[in-house]
Formats: sequence, structure tokens, C-alpha cells
Amino acid sequence: MTHGSKSHRALGSIGAGTTPGRVYKGKKMPGRMGGTKTKIRKLKVVKVDSDLGVVMIKGALPGKPGNLLRFAPAKIVGKNIPKN
Repeated sequence: MTHGSKSHRALGSIGAGTTPGRVYKGKKMPGRMGGTKTKIRKLKVVKVDSDLGVVMIKGALPGKPGNLLRFAPAKIVGKNIPKN
């Protein structure tokens, strides 16, 4: 906080005055981040334990531990997908 500045992350000026009289496209502004769906491909299912209700997957998954994940078969055009 040099010289008593209290606005480090706050938005300052968003553009000039009368000319151009608008805010330019692509102006960096605050907004929401995250909460989007992501697809991760080429993951391998190592083991399925129906007693515990656990699916072991080899690879990195998005999100924090405890989040819900949705599994769907891969849609690869022109290739056969094995049933196992």
C-alpha cells in the first residue's frame, strides 16, 4: 500500500471521456471465474468397485477432492471403442 492507496484490485478508469464516448471491446473488467464444464480425454478406468461405489481412474481430474464427476464414453470419429 504505497502512499496510502486502498484500491489495489478495484477497477479504475474504464476509458476516455467524450471522445470516444464508449468503452473499448476487450477492456479488462471484473467478473465471474470458474464454474464451467471441462472435458478430460484419454483417461483410463483402472478398477470399478461396486461394493464401495468407487471408480479408480488413472490420470488427472479437474476440481477438488469430493466434487462430483460425470463419466461418458469418448466420441472418437472413425475409431472403434472397446466395450470393456
